[in-house]
Amino acid sequence: MSDEQATVQVLKSFAPLDGMKRENLTALAKKVSVKSLQGGRALFSQGDTDKRTVWLVRGRVEAMEGEKVVASIKAGTPEARNPLFPTLPRRVTVRAIDDVSYLSIDSDLLDVMITWDQTGSYEVEELQAQLQSAGSDDWMTTLLQTNAFHRIPPANIQAIFQRLQRIPCRAGEVIIKQGDEGDYFYILVQGKCLVTRETPLSREGIKLAELNVGDTFGEEALIAEAKRNATVTMSTDGVVMRLNKQDFRELMNEPLLQWVNPDGARKILERGGRWLDVRLPSEYQNLAVEGALNIPLYLIRLKLSTLDRTKPYLVYCDTGRRSSAAAYILVERGFDAYVLKGGLSNGAGLQLTRGANSTKP
Repeated sequence: MSDEQATVQVLKSFAPLDGMKRENLTALAKKVSVKSLQGGRALFSQGDTDKRTVWLVRGRVEAMEGEKVVASIKAGTPEARNPLFPTLPRRVTVRAIDDVSYLSIDSDLLDVMITWDQTGSYEVEELQAQLQSAGSDDWMTTLLQTNAFHRIPPANIQAIFQRLQRIPCRAGEVIIKQGDEGDYFYILVQGKCLVTRETPLSREGIKLAELNVGDTFGEEALIAEAKRNATVTMSTDGVVMRLNKQDFRELMNEPLLQWVNPDGARKILERGGRWLDVRLPSEYQNLAVEGALNIPLYLIRLKLSTLDRTKPYLVYCDTGRRSSAAAYILVERGFDAYVLKGGLSNGAGLQLTRGANSTKP
């Protein structure tokens, strides 16, 4: 049994998707599959807390509280138009009676898409016309799926799309250059980009990453009021969308960042939080919060895989400037991150140590 691509017709057969504009359903359908499950297996279990909204497309399921069957639902009936027992934690186990097909959509994404559909006047159809290419709404739905956009108010999302500027680019064109002042935040809409950093040992630059459609870049310099720390060059012909510095700060940066004082930090530590120092190793070795990890800001993207997504991170530097840039990157990629307000200069009461050795994740 294999998954199949969802269609607008399938999505429109369920509530509340049936209330969405067709253009927005088209964009959502490209990111959603109709999944299959064999009879006897569970779609979800009692007590589950995963944020998924599930609808029954074909077949029959039964809902159980412990060993007791409390409901039986058949696809195509009025009862099946609504999500299956959406309350979290799940109060029942839903099991397939025979082979079934179902839709499963990330609940945060669904909430963002429906809210934006109801409040936004700048729709997918208009964005497609602006981009002048078939299927170019993929970058937009990719963005809306990110953890970052789940935390941005719908009115801000509407304003972001209205203020983005479309910039066609040629292969080999430099979008941002290492050492320049930060002026824009970028979203790659078409094509591919290469990220490189020049070092004393490599004038041509060390390859850091390749960016694809839906990837974003350029935020660090805007948040930290620093110069660009890498060069981004188009590998192919393509298109970027850009948002100016002021709009980025007001519409994207401020809603995402969570600031804490030392007392708030201690509460996060009590629930398994971890300190993350994003200064240079020499600064860290001179004075650091006891037990902190050390990953310099310029390495944060490359080291994401070494961090634990189940833990909240308390990010700090000397002032809060570099740490806010690092926290933005973490949140944008699905981590739970907080910024120590004022940095170490406001760290009264924190346990600090001198001569720290770089702690590994």
